[in-house]
Amino acid sequence: MSKFISEPEEEFSFNCPSCKDGHLKIIKNLYDLPDKDKMLIIKFECDNCNYHQNDIIPYTTRIEPGKLTLKITNEEDLKSKVYRSPTGKLEIPELELSVEPGPSAKFYYTNIQGILFRFENAIEIHLNNEELSKDEKLEVVKILNNLKEAINGNYPFTLIIEDHSGGSYIIPTDDSKLSYTKLNISDNV
Repeated sequence: MSKFISEPEEEFSFNCPSCKDGHLKIIKNLYDLPDKDKMLIIKFECDNCNYHQNDIIPYTTRIEPGKLTLKITNEEDLKSKVYRSPTGKLEIPELELSVEPGPSAKFYYTNIQGILFRFENAIEIHLNNEELSKDEKLEVVKILNNLKEAINGNYPFTLIIEDHSGGSYIIPTDDSKLSYTKLNISDNV
């Protein structure tokens, strides 16, 4: 179980960007996780409209640009932890899935199964797109079925995170399945 390692501290208070009437309070907490990892959680709360947002920032990270590749072959591998920074590209080639970095990208900290659930949700929304042809829907259903097998640990795949700023990382359940390649800044496209 995670625990606070510092008391919550109020840093700022300013007008809410959502309702413009309330005051947005920023609270930060440092958590010590069971695996000795540390996370800073910053919470934004409006006292008027209940707008809220959380940001998670790891204290454990590679500071250098790199490409992380993790082979997932069983259910235990799905418990590997992933921290994807907003500058990290995440890809699962076998399932034809990827998440590109962008201006509205957010930090997230989850496990492999959590990433698969995010993809599942996005694919199910896409499947309801009325503009898809019958053939396109069949292809999406095929990907969704393979994804569901992967969620249950029955479909081997590769998770790749490429981060030119170096903020993303993977904590595998089996170190032998993770590889890391350092990227040169000149590789940044």
